[in-house]
Amino acid sequence: MQRLYFLTPDTQTTANITEELNSLGLTQAHIHVASSNPRAWQETGLKKATLLQTTDTADAARRGVMIGAPLGLVVGSIAAWILAVPGPMGMAGVIVGMGIFGGLFGLWASTLIGVSVPDAKVKKFRGDIRRGAVLMMVDIPESQEDEVVSLIHRHHPQVDIEKITRQERQHAEGRGQ
Repeated sequence: MQRLYFLTPDTQTTANITEELNSLGLTQAHIHVASSNPRAWQETGLKKATLLQTTDTADAARRGVMIGAPLGLVVGSIAAWILAVPGPMGMAGVIVGMGIFGGLFGLWASTLIGVSVPDAKVKKFRGDIRRGAVLMMVDIPESQEDEVVSLIHRHHPQVDIEKITRQERQHAEGRGQ
C-alpha cells in the first residue's frame, strides 16, 4: 500500500474526490481526513485521522522493538555470564527473558516518543490545515497510484498531491500508518 496526501481547499472538493476514489474501488476505510474544521468529517462522512495516521507512532514502535530486543539479548548474555547462572536452561532463561524485556521496553519507550513526532506530510501542511484546508490521507495499492493521481489532477488541478519520499523515510521524519 502507498499513502497519498491530497491537500484540498475545502470540504466540497474533499467530498468530490472521495466519490471519485470510491468509483475506483477505494472505500472509506482507505481515506482519512485531517482538518481544523470539525464539520469536515461530518460533511464528507470520512474518518477523522487518528494518532496512528498523523504521527510516527507505528514506525517508532517497530524501531523500538527492533533495537530493544537485540539489545536485551546482549544484556541478558552479559548478565548470565557475569552472574554465572547455573545450567544451560538457566542461562537461556535469563537471555530470552532479557530479550523479551528489551523488546517490550523498546516498544514502550519509542511509542512514547513517536506519538509526539508528527507525520512528515502532516507537519508540512499544518499551516494550510489551520487556514481551513483539508488534508486527505489515502491508502491505495501501488498499482493504482498513477491512475489515481492522473484522475485527481485532471478533475481537481488545484489539489496538491504528495507521498512520503525516500529521503523522508530514511530520515525517519514520521510516517503515519
